[in-house]
Amino acid sequence: MDLNEPHQIFLPLQQGNRRWILVWAAILIAVVAVVDWRLDVDISFGFLYLFPMLLVGSVLSPWQIAGVAALCTVLVEAFDTFPWSVAIGIPRIFLTFAAFTGGGLYVYESARNRRLASHHLAEVEHEIDLRREAEAQLKVLLESSPAAILTVDSGGSVLWANDAAHRMIGIENGGLTGSAIGRYFPAVNSIPFPRGDSRLFRTSMECTAKRQDGSVFLAQVWFSTYRTSAGPRLAAVVIDASDDLRTREEISMQQLAAGSRILVSAVCHEIRNICGAIAAVHAKLVRSRGGMMDEDFRTLGSLLDGLSRLAGLELRHSKPEAEYIDISAVLEEVRIVIETEFAESGIAIEWRIAEGLPLVWASHQELLHAFLNIAKNSARAMSVSPEKRITVSAVLEKEHVVLRFLDSGPGVANPGLLFKPFQPGAEANGLGLYLSRAFVRSFRGDIHYEPQPAGACFAVALAVAREEQNAENPALAGRRPQPVSREP
Repeated sequence: MDLNEPHQIFLPLQQGNRRWILVWAAILIAVVAVVDWRLDVDISFGFLYLFPMLLVGSVLSPWQIAGVAALCTVLVEAFDTFPWSVAIGIPRIFLTFAAFTGGGLYVYESARNRRLASHHLAEVEHEIDLRREAEAQLKVLLESSPAAILTVDSGGSVLWANDAAHRMIGIENGGLTGSAIGRYFPAVNSIPFPRGDSRLFRTSMECTAKRQDGSVFLAQVWFSTYRTSAGPRLAAVVIDASDDLRTREEISMQQLAAGSRILVSAVCHEIRNICGAIAAVHAKLVRSRGGMMDEDFRTLGSLLDGLSRLAGLELRHSKPEAEYIDISAVLEEVRIVIETEFAESGIAIEWRIAEGLPLVWASHQELLHAFLNIAKNSARAMSVSPEKRITVSAVLEKEHVVLRFLDSGPGVANPGLLFKPFQPGAEANGLGLYLSRAFVRSFRGDIHYEPQPAGACFAVALAVAREEQNAENPALAGRRPQPVSREP
């Protein structure tokens, strides 16, 4: 330390270094004591001890301050030249001690408050920095989000919109600000904004939206209302659900077409059987008449031949595109679809899926359709049962993965009619189980009913995927199914 520069000497004091403050306080106490001792004048230098007391007050505890004050009081009385008596000295000692202690405690409280204020200021600055960092991250997240995000005021004007919102609407960046939200999302205008103490809304909806060029699309909107000092606001997250709609409709049409082919094939098969029986009777009548037929009888034969040919033109049932399927993933989708609905109906579902099941050879959509149909049939059967429970299990049995849907319903009175279409008394047209089994059989599986002491059990057997099935679907070349256990 360069002593020629005074500010360097007092720098430790300014920085609040405890050790240096105590050293300087001790030096001041010693200097005042020596001056008071050496100068034999009728002047008391005891008031100078206030300066070291102010120093120690900033670094010592209250009890330590009182100790230093007591030391200074003793030094004042020891080197003071004024006469001492009990009547004068004792009050003077108390007053001197109180003055020194009070000065030290005043500095102690001031320093303590200063430290608390500094600590609080540091915390506030830290929180401000964290808030700024969070706001920056949130801004990046909102701006880079692939979903459109908008905020709207109570008048229906857009306050802010991210880049995805501008791209979705087909307008230049920043062009949405101040625009009427109803121009692009008419249904949003029907959302009530909170007034006074009215409750806030947090929900979702699917609606038709318009782009800047007038084209329409299906929008899935998640929104929530909130209050601010400037009035109620609405925040909305929007995605373009047009592709999902097209996908759903295409899948629905594919399933409808597949079901229609199966149904037409079944009807044509039955018509051919009836035509065969009628043809046999017609031939017998021809033989019994010795080949003699009138015009009406020949016309009946021609109509019979035409009906037989028509029944022979059944639609060819194209097999669904099979692939390697993870049965656990399909069951997860089934769980997502039915679990909430069944819980609302008071139906408990127990899942017993074995671990390490191999891949199966199936069509994802047809398999999902079959599982949902069986589960919902069980739910309908248990509508009047006191106990409503479905147990879904999946195990590996030799060359098949077998899934069983066991319910606690009344069971099946006539199992032989389960998989026949157009059953009397069946809900709708009675095609659910018939089509489900036809779908499963199209990729070498099967559905059958297993009698139980109580309830009903439907077992779905699915063939385990094999290497040689790559040849049936070249797109799966290079993908290997999971090995199959050969244990009986």
